[in-house]
Amino acid sequence: MATLQKTGGAIHPGVRMVHVHLKVADLERALKFYHDVLGFEVMQRMGKQAAFLSAGGYHHHIGLNTWESQGGRPPAPGSTGLYHLAIIYPTRAELADALRRLVAAGIELDGAADHGVSEALYLRDPDNNGVELYWDRPKEKWPRDAEGGLAMYTRPLDLEDLLNVR
Repeated sequence: MATLQKTGGAIHPGVRMVHVHLKVADLERALKFYHDVLGFEVMQRMGKQAAFLSAGGYHHHIGLNTWESQGGRPPAPGSTGLYHLAIIYPTRAELADALRRLVAAGIELDGAADHGVSEALYLRDPDNNGVELYWDRPKEKWPRDAEGGLAMYTRPLDLEDLLNVR
């Protein structure tokens, strides 16, 4: 088996991941989740086959389409594919608002965790794609080990405390 060789330096620190494009079984059902519940703005629709959604007027952060998946089923357990998409909120108060939206819509969480560097909510969209909603703590508050290295952890997130944030 060939060993992969690094051919250059580290990736430029300005490189960002900016959107995800999901195959969905039912466009309207997916829009009810991403637009109606989470609040993403529909930037463009391509009939009944695709939609592009954004936060803050960007051309799109989330693409949804049924081009190859209309009426389809989620991947079977044990299959490869997307583990989850992550949506970062700018503040803890905005994450609290997202939690209130989920509660109001009756959407159950798969989990909620304090990772030291962030607080995260885990759930499934209508097509069973994993979704993480989170906010990052300021970098200077990230947990560090004795040598100054990052020391993330996973602890239960106090959802009642989060719901009380305004």
